[in-house]
Amino acid sequence: MERLSLEMIQQEAAKAHSLQELRIFRDQAHEELQRHLLFARPLDWNRKVNTLHDAIIRRVIQLSEAQLVRESGEAPPVPYAFLLFGSGGRGEQTLWSDQDNGLIYAEPDSEEAKAGAERYFAGLAQRISANLEEAGYPPCSGGVICTNDQWRKSAAGYRRMLREWLENPHWEHVRYLLISADVRTIYGDPGLDGAISGEIIGFIKSNPAMLEHMLHNTLHHKVSIGLFGQLIKERYGEDAGGVDVKYGAYIPMVNGIRLLALEAGIRVSSTERRIQELMANGHVDQEIGRDWLEALTIALKLRSMTPYQIEGSHYTTRGKLTPEQLTKERITELKRCLRIGIDLQKYVKSKFAKR
Repeated sequence: MERLSLEMIQQEAAKAHSLQELRIFRDQAHEELQRHLLFARPLDWNRKVNTLHDAIIRRVIQLSEAQLVRESGEAPPVPYAFLLFGSGGRGEQTLWSDQDNGLIYAEPDSEEAKAGAERYFAGLAQRISANLEEAGYPPCSGGVICTNDQWRKSAAGYRRMLREWLENPHWEHVRYLLISADVRTIYGDPGLDGAISGEIIGFIKSNPAMLEHMLHNTLHHKVSIGLFGQLIKERYGEDAGGVDVKYGAYIPMVNGIRLLALEAGIRVSSTERRIQELMANGHVDQEIGRDWLEALTIALKLRSMTPYQIEGSHYTTRGKLTPEQLTKERITELKRCLRIGIDLQKYVKSKFAKR
């Protein structure tokens, strides 16, 4: 692991002159990181993996901008930011995460300029997304991607969309709001994403009843442990006998911590940092917060151990541990994580039911 330092990752990605060079570097880095997964501290290993993704995505964007300059002579007409959502926005991607991204740009000063900006950024988004696919990142199956004009807007456009979701909080709108709450700028103007996080947190501060709508979505995914402490396993198909680590352990924890962070007005998107700030600002007892950090650590490690495959040129995974991976030691570790997850969901439900 020492051989692949954070500085080396950033330097090697920045040196790539083509997508082919970038993909070769990514494949080599994957092998190196996977070899050291079981011997590293999970949170440190996770930071290294996400430094790798950040460096590759930034270089893809730079190469995409340069392609447009060579082909049409066009550069970005106004400042913009390339955004990550989902696990990328939280800085918690696995080695094989897909594209969850968007694009936000400064408001142009005329109608003609608006049309020009829309056209330019639509073209840039298509180029970036296609190049990310070439680098091994499949598009988001849920459509949270910069080529979807719902996730590519001016700052004012994002505010209008968020306000509509906030004022009409049915299930799908709330789902989009929770996705938006995990935003992080990966490239470009770092001040633009404040139009998103600021709008959500500001509305909640004035309208705390919004948290009740968010609670239903937050508790949607159940922790994969039964009433008597048994693991809930996959019953059918090629994953039969395995355990869904992503949706049965990791996502319930992420969702619960996110809602507590939104109530507290915490703007960081990392689950680890959200827990730390909840503890530091007295929103949760230190002992409870340390349990949450322990469960997050276990969930991130086990999630990164799930088998993956390369389909076409894409890295993909189903996010499930196989029966063979469920050793006695691993089951004990997983059950510890899941019990804390159950307690977290009870804590969140109790807290917002009282409100």
